[in-house]
Amino acid sequence: MKKYFLILSLFTALYSGAQNVVGYWYGTASVGSGSSANNYLVELILKQNNTAVQGIINYYFRNTFRSMKLNGNFNSMNRELSLYNIPVPYFGSTAKMEVDCMMDLFATLRVARAGSNLDGRFVGRGQYKYTCPDVVFDLRLNESAGNQDSVLLALQNFKETFQLWSPGVADTLVADNIINRPVVNYVIAAQYKERQNEIVQEIEVDSDSVVLDFYDNGEIDGDSISIFYNNQLVSFNRLLSTRSVHFSMKLDSTKEYNEVTMFADNLGRIAPNTALMLVSDGRKRHEVRMSSNLQKNATLRIRQKKKP
Repeated sequence: MKKYFLILSLFTALYSGAQNVVGYWYGTASVGSGSSANNYLVELILKQNNTAVQGIINYYFRNTFRSMKLNGNFNSMNRELSLYNIPVPYFGSTAKMEVDCMMDLFATLRVARAGSNLDGRFVGRGQYKYTCPDVVFDLRLNESAGNQDSVLLALQNFKETFQLWSPGVADTLVADNIINRPVVNYVIAAQYKERQNEIVQEIEVDSDSVVLDFYDNGEIDGDSISIFYNNQLVSFNRLLSTRSVHFSMKLDSTKEYNEVTMFADNLGRIAPNTALMLVSDGRKRHEVRMSSNLQKNATLRIRQKKKP
Protein backbone atom coordinates (compact mmCIF):
# COMPACT_ATOMS: atom_id res chain seq x y z
CA MET A 1 0.00 0.00 0.00
CA LYS A 2 2.83 2.40 0.85
CA LYS A 3 4.43 1.62 -2.50
CA TYR A 4 1.13 2.43 -4.23
CA PHE A 5 0.87 5.82 -2.51
CA LEU A 6 4.54 6.57 -3.27
CA ILE A 7 4.02 5.85 -6.98
CA LEU A 8 0.82 7.93 -6.96
CA SER A 9 2.62 10.85 -5.26
CA LEU A 10 5.47 10.74 -7.76
CA PHE A 11 3.04 10.62 -10.68
CA THR A 12 1.09 13.57 -9.28
CA ALA A 13 4.26 15.58 -8.74
CA LEU A 14 5.52 14.85 -12.22
CA TYR A 15 2.13 15.60 -13.78
CA SER A 16 1.81 18.90 -11.88
CA GLY A 17 5.35 19.89 -12.78
CA ALA A 18 4.62 19.32 -16.45
CA GLN A 19 1.88 21.94 -16.36
CA ASN A 20 3.32 25.41 -16.84
CA VAL A 21 2.57 28.63 -18.71
CA VAL A 22 5.99 29.22 -20.25
CA GLY A 23 5.87 30.47 -23.83
CA TYR A 24 4.14 32.81 -26.27
CA TRP A 25 0.35 33.13 -25.99
CA TYR A 26 -1.81 35.12 -28.39
CA GLY A 27 -5.46 35.76 -29.20
CA THR A 28 -8.30 38.24 -28.88
CA ALA A 29 -10.20 39.68 -25.95
CA SER A 30 -13.50 41.54 -25.80
CA VAL A 31 -15.90 43.12 -23.35
CA GLY A 32 -19.15 41.39 -22.51
CA SER A 33 -21.03 42.96 -25.40
CA GLY A 34 -18.95 40.91 -27.86
CA SER A 35 -18.83 43.75 -30.37
CA SER A 36 -15.87 43.60 -32.74
CA ALA A 37 -15.38 47.33 -32.09
CA ASN A 38 -14.40 46.44 -28.53
CA ASN A 39 -11.82 43.80 -29.41
CA TYR A 40 -8.28 43.75 -28.07
CA LEU A 41 -5.46 41.83 -29.76
CA VAL A 42 -3.36 40.32 -26.96
CA GLU A 43 0.03 38.59 -26.75
CA LEU A 44 1.57 37.23 -23.54
CA ILE A 45 5.22 36.18 -23.24
CA LEU A 46 5.62 34.27 -19.98
CA LYS A 47 8.35 32.60 -17.96
CA GLN A 48 7.85 30.64 -14.76
CA ASN A 49 10.00 29.85 -11.74
CA ASN A 50 8.12 27.45 -9.46
CA THR A 51 4.89 29.38 -8.75
CA ALA A 52 6.24 32.84 -9.66
CA VAL A 53 5.48 34.14 -13.16
CA GLN A 54 7.07 37.05 -15.00
CA GLY A 55 6.23 38.21 -18.48
CA ILE A 56 5.38 40.82 -21.05
CA ILE A 57 1.97 41.73 -22.35
CA ASN A 58 1.57 43.36 -25.78
CA TYR A 59 -1.84 44.50 -26.89
CA TYR A 60 -3.65 46.61 -29.46
CA PHE A 61 -6.88 48.49 -28.92
CA ARG A 62 -8.12 50.67 -31.76
CA ASN A 63 -5.26 53.16 -32.29
CA THR A 64 -3.21 52.14 -29.25
CA PHE A 65 -0.30 49.71 -29.00
CA ARG A 66 1.10 49.10 -25.52
CA SER A 67 3.74 46.79 -24.10
CA MET A 68 4.61 46.29 -20.43
CA LYS A 69 6.12 43.85 -17.93
CA LEU A 70 3.94 41.77 -15.62
CA ASN A 71 4.27 39.78 -12.41
CA GLY A 72 2.05 37.14 -10.91
CA ASN A 73 1.81 33.48 -10.02
CA PHE A 74 0.63 30.12 -11.34
CA ASN A 75 -0.99 27.40 -9.26
CA SER A 76 -0.15 24.12 -11.01
CA MET A 77 -2.64 22.15 -8.92
CA ASN A 78 -5.70 23.98 -10.26
CA ARG A 79 -3.90 25.41 -13.32
CA GLU A 80 -4.81 29.01 -12.44
CA LEU A 81 -2.72 31.96 -13.64
CA SER A 82 -2.90 35.38 -11.99
CA LEU A 83 -1.20 38.55 -13.24
CA TYR A 84 -1.65 41.89 -11.52
CA ASN A 85 -2.01 45.63 -11.97
CA ILE A 86 -2.45 45.94 -15.75
CA PRO A 87 -3.65 49.23 -17.32
CA VAL A 88 -6.26 48.31 -19.95
CA PRO A 89 -7.97 51.04 -22.04
CA TYR A 90 -11.66 51.44 -21.19
CA PHE A 91 -13.70 50.03 -24.08
CA GLY A 92 -15.67 53.27 -24.41
CA SER A 93 -12.52 55.39 -24.86
CA THR A 94 -12.37 57.66 -27.88
CA ALA A 95 -9.47 58.71 -30.10
CA LYS A 96 -9.43 62.10 -28.35
CA MET A 97 -9.64 60.77 -24.81
CA GLU A 98 -8.44 57.37 -23.70
CA VAL A 99 -9.07 56.20 -20.13
CA ASP A 100 -7.27 53.32 -18.44
CA CYS A 101 -8.84 50.70 -16.20
CA MET A 102 -6.50 49.09 -13.70
CA MET A 103 -7.18 45.37 -13.95
CA ASP A 104 -5.90 41.95 -12.91
CA LEU A 105 -5.72 38.95 -15.23
CA PHE A 106 -7.10 35.59 -14.14
CA ALA A 107 -6.91 32.57 -16.43
CA THR A 108 -7.14 28.78 -16.43
CA LEU A 109 -4.68 26.64 -18.36
CA ARG A 110 -6.34 24.05 -20.57
CA VAL A 111 -4.13 21.41 -22.20
CA ALA A 112 -5.35 19.16 -25.00
CA ARG A 113 -3.92 17.27 -27.94
CA ALA A 114 -5.04 20.05 -30.25
CA GLY A 115 -3.05 22.62 -28.25
CA SER A 116 -2.95 24.62 -25.03
CA ASN A 117 -5.14 27.60 -24.14
CA LEU A 118 -5.42 30.23 -21.45
CA ASP A 119 -9.10 31.03 -20.91
CA GLY A 120 -9.93 33.89 -18.60
CA ARG A 121 -10.64 37.55 -18.12
CA PHE A 122 -9.29 40.92 -17.07
CA VAL A 123 -11.10 42.03 -13.88
CA GLY A 124 -11.19 45.60 -12.56
CA ARG A 125 -9.19 46.36 -9.40
CA GLY A 126 -10.68 48.26 -6.48
CA GLN A 127 -12.95 51.08 -7.62
CA TYR A 128 -12.49 50.09 -11.26
CA LYS A 129 -14.54 46.90 -10.81
CA TYR A 130 -17.68 49.03 -10.57
CA THR A 131 -17.06 51.04 -13.76
CA CYS A 132 -14.98 48.75 -15.99
CA PRO A 133 -16.64 45.56 -17.29
CA ASP A 134 -14.66 42.33 -17.46
CA VAL A 135 -12.65 41.74 -20.63
CA VAL A 136 -12.86 38.07 -21.64
CA PHE A 137 -10.10 36.33 -23.62
CA ASP A 138 -9.00 33.01 -25.05
CA LEU A 139 -5.25 32.86 -25.74
CA ARG A 140 -3.58 30.03 -27.61
CA LEU A 141 -0.03 28.80 -27.07
CA ASN A 142 2.16 29.21 -30.13
CA GLU A 143 3.93 25.85 -30.00
CA SER A 144 6.62 26.86 -32.51
CA ALA A 145 7.27 30.41 -31.28
CA GLY A 146 10.19 29.58 -29.04
CA ASN A 147 11.51 27.86 -25.94
CA GLN A 148 12.50 29.00 -22.46
CA ASP A 149 15.69 30.60 -23.80
CA SER A 150 13.83 32.72 -26.34
CA VAL A 151 11.36 33.83 -23.65
CA LEU A 152 14.25 34.89 -21.40
CA LEU A 153 15.82 36.78 -24.31
CA ALA A 154 12.54 38.60 -25.00
CA LEU A 155 12.30 39.66 -21.35
CA GLN A 156 15.94 40.73 -21.29
CA ASN A 157 15.55 42.90 -24.41
CA PHE A 158 12.19 44.34 -23.36
CA LYS A 159 11.61 48.04 -23.90
CA GLU A 160 8.33 49.45 -22.62
CA THR A 161 6.24 51.03 -25.36
CA PHE A 162 3.08 53.11 -25.25
CA GLN A 163 2.36 54.36 -28.71
CA LEU A 164 -0.68 56.38 -29.73
CA TRP A 165 -0.26 57.73 -33.24
CA SER A 166 -1.98 58.35 -36.53
CA PRO A 167 -0.25 59.79 -39.60
CA GLY A 168 -0.69 63.49 -40.22
CA VAL A 169 -0.16 65.51 -43.37
CA ALA A 170 3.60 65.53 -42.85
CA ASP A 171 3.64 61.73 -42.76
CA THR A 172 1.91 61.12 -46.07
CA LEU A 173 5.14 61.31 -48.05
CA VAL A 174 5.74 58.05 -49.85
CA ALA A 175 8.87 56.05 -49.10
CA ASP A 176 8.04 53.22 -51.52
CA ASN A 177 5.48 53.34 -54.32
CA ILE A 178 4.58 49.78 -55.27
CA ILE A 179 3.20 48.76 -58.64
CA ASN A 180 0.60 46.07 -58.01
CA ARG A 181 1.90 43.10 -59.96
CA PRO A 182 3.18 39.63 -58.98
CA VAL A 183 6.88 39.42 -58.13
CA VAL A 184 9.13 36.43 -57.49
CA ASN A 185 11.06 35.59 -54.33
CA TYR A 186 11.21 31.84 -53.80
CA VAL A 187 12.55 32.04 -50.24
CA ILE A 188 9.84 34.38 -48.96
CA ALA A 189 7.12 32.50 -50.88
CA ALA A 190 8.20 29.23 -49.24
CA GLN A 191 8.36 30.74 -45.73
CA TYR A 192 4.95 32.35 -46.25
CA LYS A 193 3.35 28.94 -46.77
CA GLU A 194 4.89 27.66 -43.53
CA ARG A 195 3.32 30.41 -41.42
CA GLN A 196 -0.24 30.75 -40.20
CA ASN A 197 -2.42 33.49 -41.70
CA GLU A 198 -4.34 35.25 -38.93
CA ILE A 199 -7.35 37.41 -39.88
CA VAL A 200 -6.97 40.62 -37.86
CA GLN A 201 -9.88 42.55 -39.35
CA GLU A 202 -12.51 42.53 -42.08
CA ILE A 203 -13.73 45.71 -43.77
CA GLU A 204 -16.28 46.56 -46.45
CA VAL A 205 -15.59 49.14 -49.14
CA ASP A 206 -17.71 50.91 -51.76
CA SER A 207 -15.15 51.09 -54.55
CA ASP A 208 -13.73 48.39 -56.81
CA SER A 209 -10.19 49.50 -55.88
CA VAL A 210 -8.42 50.70 -52.75
CA VAL A 211 -5.25 52.59 -51.83
CA LEU A 212 -3.03 51.08 -49.12
CA ASP A 213 -0.37 52.76 -46.99
CA PHE A 214 1.81 50.90 -44.48
CA TYR A 215 3.61 52.73 -41.64
CA ASP A 216 5.69 51.52 -38.71
CA ASN A 217 3.29 51.43 -35.77
CA GLY A 218 5.81 51.93 -33.00
CA GLU A 219 9.37 53.08 -32.52
CA ILE A 220 11.19 53.02 -35.85
CA ASP A 221 13.30 49.93 -35.18
CA GLY A 222 14.10 48.37 -38.56
CA ASP A 223 10.89 46.41 -39.19
CA SER A 224 10.82 45.06 -42.74
CA ILE A 225 7.79 43.45 -44.41
CA SER A 226 6.67 41.67 -47.55
CA ILE A 227 3.13 42.02 -48.86
CA PHE A 228 0.88 39.34 -50.34
CA TYR A 229 -2.38 39.97 -52.23
CA ASN A 230 -4.66 36.93 -52.39
CA ASN A 231 -1.64 34.74 -51.52
CA GLN A 232 0.43 36.23 -54.35
CA LEU A 233 3.62 38.09 -53.44
CA VAL A 234 3.45 41.69 -54.73
CA SER A 235 6.33 43.30 -52.81
CA PHE A 236 9.14 42.19 -50.53
CA ASN A 237 11.74 43.59 -48.11
CA ARG A 238 10.04 46.96 -47.61
CA LEU A 239 11.34 48.92 -44.62
CA LEU A 240 8.64 50.47 -42.43
CA SER A 241 8.97 54.05 -41.23
CA THR A 242 6.85 57.18 -40.74
CA ARG A 243 6.79 57.47 -44.54
CA SER A 244 4.37 55.06 -46.14
CA VAL A 245 4.84 51.98 -48.24
CA HIS A 246 2.13 52.88 -50.75
CA PHE A 247 0.25 51.05 -53.48
CA SER A 248 -3.12 50.86 -55.23
CA MET A 249 -4.99 47.59 -55.52
CA LYS A 250 -7.74 46.56 -57.91
CA LEU A 251 -10.23 44.26 -56.19
CA ASP A 252 -11.10 40.94 -57.77
CA SER A 253 -14.91 41.09 -58.06
CA THR A 254 -15.13 37.34 -58.70
CA LYS A 255 -14.02 36.61 -55.12
CA GLU A 256 -16.19 36.79 -52.02
CA TYR A 257 -13.38 38.81 -50.40
CA ASN A 258 -9.83 39.90 -51.18
CA GLU A 259 -6.98 39.44 -48.72
CA VAL A 260 -3.95 41.62 -48.03
CA THR A 261 -1.34 39.85 -45.89
CA MET A 262 1.66 41.32 -44.08
CA PHE A 263 4.64 38.93 -43.84
CA ALA A 264 7.40 39.78 -41.34
CA ASP A 265 10.85 39.67 -42.96
CA ASN A 266 12.29 40.34 -39.51
CA LEU A 267 11.20 41.57 -36.08
CA GLY A 268 13.33 44.72 -35.95
CA ARG A 269 14.90 45.51 -32.60
CA ILE A 270 11.56 45.21 -30.75
CA ALA A 271 9.28 42.22 -31.41
CA PRO A 272 6.74 41.74 -32.86
CA ASN A 273 6.73 43.35 -36.32
CA THR A 274 3.95 45.96 -36.14
CA ALA A 275 2.43 48.23 -38.75
CA LEU A 276 -0.40 50.69 -39.19
CA MET A 277 -2.18 50.14 -42.49
CA LEU A 278 -4.45 52.83 -43.90
CA VAL A 279 -7.03 51.66 -46.42
CA SER A 280 -8.89 54.22 -48.51
CA ASP A 281 -11.66 53.53 -51.04
CA GLY A 282 -12.01 57.19 -52.05
CA ARG A 283 -14.85 57.84 -49.60
CA LYS A 284 -13.81 56.31 -46.33
CA ARG A 285 -10.49 55.63 -44.63
CA HIS A 286 -9.93 52.58 -42.41
CA GLU A 287 -7.10 52.25 -39.86
CA VAL A 288 -5.94 48.67 -39.40
CA ARG A 289 -3.34 47.59 -36.82
CA MET A 290 -1.22 44.69 -38.06
CA SER A 291 1.10 42.48 -36.02
CA SER A 292 3.13 39.59 -37.42
CA ASN A 293 6.07 37.49 -36.31
CA LEU A 294 8.11 34.56 -37.59
CA GLN A 295 5.24 32.12 -37.01
CA LYS A 296 2.16 34.01 -38.18
CA ASN A 297 1.14 36.52 -40.85
CA ALA A 298 -1.40 39.31 -40.35
CA THR A 299 -4.23 39.34 -42.90
CA LEU A 300 -6.88 41.94 -43.73
CA ARG A 301 -10.03 40.81 -45.55
CA ILE A 302 -11.69 43.32 -47.85
CA ARG A 303 -15.26 42.84 -49.05
CA GLN A 304 -16.70 44.90 -51.85
CA LYS A 305 -20.13 46.25 -50.98
CA LYS A 306 -22.78 44.75 -53.22
CA LYS A 307 -24.58 47.29 -55.37
CA PRO A 308 -28.40 47.26 -55.19
